[in-house]
Amino acid sequence: MPWGPNQCEKIKDFDEAVSRQIEANDIVFAVHIPLPPNEMSPWFQFMLFILQLDVAFKMHNVIQDNAEITLDVSLAYRDDMSSEWKEMAHAIETRKLKCAFHSPKTPESEGRYYDCDLLPFMEIGSVAHKFYLINIRLPVNERKKINLGIGEIKDIRLVGIHQNGGFTKVWFAMKTFLTPSILIIMIWYWRRIKMMTRAPVLLEKVIFALGISMTFINIPVEWFSIGFDWTWMLLFADIRQGIFYAMLLSFWIIFCGEHMMDQNERNRLSGYWKQVGPIAVGSFCLFIFDMCERGVQLKNPFYSIWTTDVGTELAMAFIIVAGICLCLYFLFLCFMVFQVFRNISGKQSSLPAMSKARRLHYEGLIFRFKFLMLITLACAAMTVIFFIVSQVTEGHWKWGDLTIQANSAFFTGIYGMWNLYVFALMFLYAPSHKNYGEDQSNGDLGVNSGEELQLTTTITHVDGPTEVYKLARKEAQE
Repeated sequence: MPWGPNQCEKIKDFDEAVSRQIEANDIVFAVHIPLPPNEMSPWFQFMLFILQLDVAFKMHNVIQDNAEITLDVSLAYRDDMSSEWKEMAHAIETRKLKCAFHSPKTPESEGRYYDCDLLPFMEIGSVAHKFYLINIRLPVNERKKINLGIGEIKDIRLVGIHQNGGFTKVWFAMKTFLTPSILIIMIWYWRRIKMMTRAPVLLEKVIFALGISMTFINIPVEWFSIGFDWTWMLLFADIRQGIFYAMLLSFWIIFCGEHMMDQNERNRLSGYWKQVGPIAVGSFCLFIFDMCERGVQLKNPFYSIWTTDVGTELAMAFIIVAGICLCLYFLFLCFMVFQVFRNISGKQSSLPAMSKARRLHYEGLIFRFKFLMLITLACAAMTVIFFIVSQVTEGHWKWGDLTIQANSAFFTGIYGMWNLYVFALMFLYAPSHKNYGEDQSNGDLGVNSGEELQLTTTITHVDGPTEVYKLARKEAQE
């Protein structure tokens, strides 16, 4: 303990330790979280700590190339100031030192500090206790060459990061409100489909699956983290978001494809295996990557995949490749939307031959459909930007000087956009029971005389796929 009734014996610096003949193996750096008289709160959700070393230059004790520092670390907790500390985790970790000395390495420069990169130290997925204690020891073993050639360490600093409690409450409130909203519209949507005499088509099934994945990510299970010490919540949140990413990216491919394929190729999921397959493989790889770090951190919160050169290179390459693939995916999606627009524009040439009422009806449908496609592109662009920014923001201290500022409004805005988009899809593609009039001309887009035509704000057809869906199809002989 650095303070209090059972505090440890303090020394000012290592020079004092040398003068008092205190060995390095007996020196412990103690950090109490938080500083008195504050308390930690479950509303903080997680804790992330970064290690910063103050290393002085000495001619007889310079930092060697590829130097590694070995840390004997332990984490304990308690919920009041008088109870005993309970150990939560203990580990012996190594971190590679990456330090630069910008002055000439001469005796005159002794005492100046190296410029060292920040080191990943610890991450836990819950803040269930009021007080935490971190003990750090730098064991020295000359025979095993442990902690030799690491320079003259003057001090160790820990930088703590946690979620703002006010943002957590806003986030929980959003999830609590949006969960029943999406759930109700999803039940209503599927009920309208089951009322039809035909079987659901592929497009309607993937919209319903998208609603399920949105509901899964919406369910506010985070409320339980306020009363329970669930350290796996960060991993669970990543899994939920990964499932939604995979479903959303797959949906956009199928959504565009179903409006540009000919009738023989439609309504078959197997027709999209070349596009959906890589999305599934990429999502699985991201899951493995997450398990390699946050999965291990469930047992050892001090573990980090960024601590080795191989792990750092693989992690950075993984994130960079994922960002590039998402950008290429967006360009491919733009191409598909362009194809759909061109297909729709070609079909519009038959509109002047229709009766006025039918022509106005189809013009309204086409306008709403094109607007929905543009909204789809905008949503896709913001999703790609959100993924890249969130990755860089989460690991900006790992990337050196590269930093991107992203505030809570951006994250809540993207989350709200996803919910609104899914809500709009299920509303617009829910089969309608409203009809008006009778067809006044024969052969309008292949619709027989006497067929009822719906006049609704949706873009669906009562006994088949959407009217725009039927209009956009290519004929089999094309």
